[in-house]
Amino acid sequence: MTTALLIAFYFAFPILIIYLCLKIKWLDKIGAVLINYGFGILIANSGFFPEGMENLQNTLTTILIPIAIPLLLFSADIGSWMKLIGKTTIALFLGVISLLISIYAGYYIFSGKVENLWEVSGMLVGVYTGGTPNLAAIKTALNVAPDRFIVTHTSDMLISSLLLFFVLGGAQKVFNLILPKFKLDQKMSDYEKDYDIVDETQDFKGLLRKEYQMNILKSVGLSIFIFAIGGGISMLVPEKYSTLTAILTITTLAILFSFRPKVNQLKKSYQSGMYLIHVFSLVVASMADFSKFHAGESLTIFYYVAFVVFVSLIIHLILSYFFKVDTDTFIITTIALVFSPPFVPVAATALKNKHVIISGITVGIIGYAIGNYLGVFV
Repeated sequence: MTTALLIAFYFAFPILIIYLCLKIKWLDKIGAVLINYGFGILIANSGFFPEGMENLQNTLTTILIPIAIPLLLFSADIGSWMKLIGKTTIALFLGVISLLISIYAGYYIFSGKVENLWEVSGMLVGVYTGGTPNLAAIKTALNVAPDRFIVTHTSDMLISSLLLFFVLGGAQKVFNLILPKFKLDQKMSDYEKDYDIVDETQDFKGLLRKEYQMNILKSVGLSIFIFAIGGGISMLVPEKYSTLTAILTITTLAILFSFRPKVNQLKKSYQSGMYLIHVFSLVVASMADFSKFHAGESLTIFYYVAFVVFVSLIIHLILSYFFKVDTDTFIITTIALVFSPPFVPVAATALKNKHVIISGITVGIIGYAIGNYLGVFV
């Protein structure tokens, strides 16, 4: 397989998967990201790729996330949302505090069994405040090996799926026994009517329509410009801090640009960024050679991820009880932090409460914005 064909495959296959997920419900339930990961891992261990493709794969994983980050953040109206979320702000901070406590506690429990567990800690902070883009960005910033990244993310998907099953099942009834029931905030209801948040965050339909092409070109062009600035600034610092500097610079500039109406209102910028996440998922998974995995270390990372998810949930629940956060806000905040914004409408449907969608998306977007900083800090 030539380099050109491999690049074409990496960028074309996720389009096919996204299309099939839009058409086939059971595939959509699995999720395009998970399918891309699974297929990438399959071909990585099938001998399909010839030798010598590592440089291309490393290059793609290095540039895809820094370009995707601004695209994901351009549509974030952080200033307006912060005025509306009320208890959600408290729930967000309680969730982050709970996560950090569990991350540090778990690190001291498991660090003796895994070399450089701090890399996993940083990635977990990213994925459980923002999502896969933050996990991938921190992987890039900390130069984490692809194999370790795959083990961490695979463990995350397995453990998180149990939590999602619980949320889609009887979580609301269980937590209503401990926390207050949800009461509607009229401001949130009015704002939700004015802003089609569900379409803006998860709808890939019409991404290639002519009416959106200019917006996409503008947003991608601006994202590449920000990427170039981040890369330029990274050259001014010592080499070991260069990637870290680039990621944080790009995140900061993307947030600043999101406050400009002309940038904030560019349609389909979020979906363009998520498409790059799908491409990244396929590329990084195709680098995972199971023959390089160490069973003991991988199992310890799995236990660490499980500890972080469930201990942080318990701490968050206890803190929410004392701060009188209602059940639906607690659940939607947890989903937004653990799974990222695209899962918020799914959880809201299970809760039979559309009014928490704006709260959940707000938490998820803020998580995208702060996840890189927190992950690197940890």
